Amino acid sequence: MFKISINNQVRSFDQKVRAFQLMDVPNFNIIACTVNNRLRELSFEISQDSNVEFLTLDNDESMKIYESSLRYLFAMATNRVFPELNIKFNYHISRSIFCKVLGDKVFNQSMLSKIQEEMERLVALDLPIQRQVVTKEEAAEVYRTNHLLDKIDVLPYRPEKTVHLYQCDGYLNYMYSYMVLSTGYLKHFKLRLYSPGILIQYPRAERGGIIPPFEDEPTYGQTLKKANLWAKTCKSETIAEINEHVSNGGTVDFVNMCETRHNNSLAELGNIIARNIDSTRVIAIAGPSSSGKTTFSHRLRIELMTRGIHPVKVSIDDYYLDRDQIQPDENGKYDFEDINTIDIDLFNQHLLALINGEEVDMPIFNFKEGRRIRTQKVRISAHSPIIIEGIHALNEILTSSIPRDQKFKIYIAPHIQTNLDNHNPISVTQFRLLRRLVRDHKFRGFDAEKTISVWNSVRRGEFKWIYENQEGVDYVFNSELSYELCVMKKHALPLLQKIDKNSEYYITANSLVKFLKYFKDIEDWLVPCNSLLREFIGESCFADV
Repeated sequence: MFKISINNQVRSFDQKVRAFQLMDVPNFNIIACTVNNRLRELSFEISQDSNVEFLTLDNDESMKIYESSLRYLFAMATNRVFPELNIKFNYHISRSIFCKVLGDKVFNQSMLSKIQEEMERLVALDLPIQRQVVTKEEAAEVYRTNHLLDKIDVLPYRPEKTVHLYQCDGYLNYMYSYMVLSTGYLKHFKLRLYSPGILIQYPRAERGGIIPPFEDEPTYGQTLKKANLWAKTCKSETIAEINEHVSNGGTVDFVNMCETRHNNSLAELGNIIARNIDSTRVIAIAGPSSSGKTTFSHRLRIELMTRGIHPVKVSIDDYYLDRDQIQPDENGKYDFEDINTIDIDLFNQHLLALINGEEVDMPIFNFKEGRRIRTQKVRISAHSPIIIEGIHALNEILTSSIPRDQKFKIYIAPHIQTNLDNHNPISVTQFRLLRRLVRDHKFRGFDAEKTISVWNSVRRGEFKWIYENQEGVDYVFNSELSYELCVMKKHALPLLQKIDKNSEYYITANSLVKFLKYFKDIEDWLVPCNSLLREFIGESCFADV
């Protein structure tokens, strides 16, 4: 006899029960569950005292399961109606999945309609999606039979001897993720032709489990296109390709190719700013957490100095209101990422005064005391642009006194275009979380649980204040380094593996381990001292600047 608690109601059982059997009636809105804080599929068998929580699409982890299952469904439907096609998924604009055909063929409206019709047919049939455990050799044979050769390439780097495959009506695939119980759960999706492929929209947790309206993002789209071209150029489209660099003695070349791309982007950026320096008074830099903004700012400053331009950095952080002047929200909590925690009027006054050649008493904020403790007198030369960097730097509200044509806006973020295999892209969000985990441990002494515990709050701030300002910027700097996960692995894995399986943060940690373990190691000494990666692993030459 054992007891299961669901929504504070306790029920007793004398034999094993699967999670989905605990629901009074079938509910396609419930995607997965946690059993004693561990993420589980609805098919999971429970045989001991447990606390069960059902998860819907407003939960980040269940949304990831839905998204992976939707890729499975799309691949299955495409295989049924166009078995000759080899497709690849990537994350794309409007928080969607992009699918393209590998080779010369492109999707058209007729093909989209047939795939959608087949997906809807499979959903209506409510076919079970069942897990199978096979050896790596058996998995290789399945992949070979189904012409999924890219999946075979990654098998040698899998440390386990077995592979989980998912079977649905004779179709076999593996998405490195838990899956929904059956195709009937995958009712919510939208397909849109977006040349040369198809965009697949799906419910988003941050939107309460609904599919957000489509938003074309041409700036972001162009950034992803360039990132994809780079991945092809340096052969980093898959983990297998990256590991080939390391295995075949090409590590030094690979590291330096990636670093040279950053150097070239900085040189390009320096030339653009130099051509417009007479009208550029403010250089604004922003991006989501762990994008490498600090190191980038230092390197951009040096890049401009080589052109006789001597920018001056003004810290937005020094313009925070004193703690006792900040109003709490309706729950009595303080949101220190809110733009209204900044003294916007004073910031604008000082920017304008500096641009006009006046001397300014700039504040210095003490975060420990939560107030401005003193000021410093600052004056800049007539030809020195002002660099501002931070979460609100691109927001027009922050610099409303400065005309738009006098501002040069830069958005920085790592735009990774690396997949485990053609059907499984690596998330940029997870990429940044790994950076933050390593940095927080190195410089703040945080364990992985501490960093993961605040990540959702960080993400909410990004959605609220950063992403909406990335379109229409003057330059996007892709801070991704295609070799860096090979370096990050040995820093991050020990931190993640320390998290107990009963921890509420184990779910997130395990999702990171699932792909990180595939990378071969690259040693830290190969990373240049001025690399953006040094901001996270330490020993940056800018550490004391």
